[in-house]
Amino acid sequence: MVMPRAVDLLVREMEGMGVREVFGIIGGQIMPFFDALYNSNIKVYMFRHEQGAIHAADAYGRVMKRPMTVVVTSGPGATNLLTGLANAMMDSSPLIAITGQVPTMFFGRDAFQETDIVGATMPVTKHTFMVRKPEDLIPAYKAAHEIAVDGRPGPCS
Repeated sequence: MVMPRAVDLLVREMEGMGVREVFGIIGGQIMPFFDALYNSNIKVYMFRHEQGAIHAADAYGRVMKRPMTVVVTSGPGATNLLTGLANAMMDSSPLIAITGQVPTMFFGRDAFQETDIVGATMPVTKHTFMVRKPEDLIPAYKAAHEIAVDGRPGPCS
């Protein structure tokens, strides 16, 4: 029996939470997540630039009156979300951003496309998570969703 990957379990959990759409752009470190979305009931809106994806997710979420999820890869892909996160924060718009990251064994070693995205997003989000273990992925997403809508709405990453 093949054990499901953490991203497969997350996609199932997202479906159970009523997530119907994800906005994003593919890239190396986030490919397993997009692979997991392939056989799901979640519609994926693909973009050519991360800023387009986050602004579209923000606007769509405002219209639909529920938080949207934007998914991008590590490094420059993740940093391209900063303007959209700041906009969502200033406008009290709930949003969840998921970014890829280099493998944990390479943290702090200046790996290809390693960026301190946690430090970069802290000033423009309600809360930022750094998931280091597969078993922490679902609890982090669920907490981000709750934080995004609790009190004054805003983005989480």
